[in-house]
Amino acid sequence: MKVHLDYALRNATSRAILWTALSSPGGLAGWFADDVRREGNLMTFRWGRTESRQAEVIATRAYTYIRLRWTDEPNGIFELRMTYSELTGDYTLEISDTAADDEEADDLRDLWAHSVERLRRAYGF
Repeated sequence: MKVHLDYALRNATSRAILWTALSSPGGLAGWFADDVRREGNLMTFRWGRTESRQAEVIATRAYTYIRLRWTDEPNGIFELRMTYSELTGDYTLEISDTAADDEEADDLRDLWAHSVERLRRAYGF
């Protein structure tokens, strides 16, 4: 089941800053995980002292999107996409993720909402 979420990021005036937040280990460590390391196409995400997961970067287009697949979950693909509205001058963060069922989809919505709130606080969006 596909889960698609949109978040308006007001005051995100720099596409370079937003792209760094969505695609670089340092940027992702500011809001998505406690620590992120990248070796080639493999990213390791750490939360707290014990939780760790790896994801393979399967597609990227600079200043547009990054798509990753969890290595322990072959169908666990998620994408972070940034779009710009010339009309409003704001960016939108579009998140696509996958869930096994409705309950997991609800959990993902809560997880992403919390993570995006951390992104907003960290970067002032």
